[in-house]
Amino acid sequence: MFKKLQASWNKKGLKDRKYEFLFEPYDGDEIVVFDTETTGLNPKIDNIVSIGAIKIKGNKILTNDSFHILVIQDRAISSESIKIHQIRNCDITEGMPIKEAIDNFLDFIGNRKLAGYYLEFDIAMINRYLKPMYGIKLPNQQEEVSAIYYDKKIARIPQGNIDLRFDTIMNELSIPKLQGHDALNDATMTAMMYLKLKYSKQKLN
Repeated sequence: MFKKLQASWNKKGLKDRKYEFLFEPYDGDEIVVFDTETTGLNPKIDNIVSIGAIKIKGNKILTNDSFHILVIQDRAISSESIKIHQIRNCDITEGMPIKEAIDNFLDFIGNRKLAGYYLEFDIAMINRYLKPMYGIKLPNQQEEVSAIYYDKKIARIPQGNIDLRFDTIMNELSIPKLQGHDALNDATMTAMMYLKLKYSKQKLN
């Protein structure tokens, strides 16, 4: 009941009716896994530098149906941020403005469920722009990959200390690391995690 009230209140704030489709029930079998690269870890003040997303249909990753954009910045990216995501100021000169990037992202995800690693942060970064632009927060259903991993792991070792670091989960699930650290590769690796946790019969140690 509370979630329905939240969704209803969220929809009332929508400023552009062309995005009403985000609130429609989804009856397909696709999920979008996405990731953002940012100038920092504070959604209130930091900016999105890049967005990467890829679709899953059933138990398959749709490698030919992906999304990857760079975002033009209104100020120089700090050297500290560049060390993390390796996106330089010269790399984004042919990127797109943030409003265009958000619009394209919304069209790509539609009303599908969203999945990701540390998804709460990526959702907060999108909402940082979406709220002032269109008066809403992302209404899509969400699924956190590390939470799926935790639930499977804690069932085997109830008193254990579960390591939820990205590389730890990758290694535990024997998932190959893609070359190049960018939002799309991170989203793709997260999609592989998601499928293995959902469909594989592999037992976690």
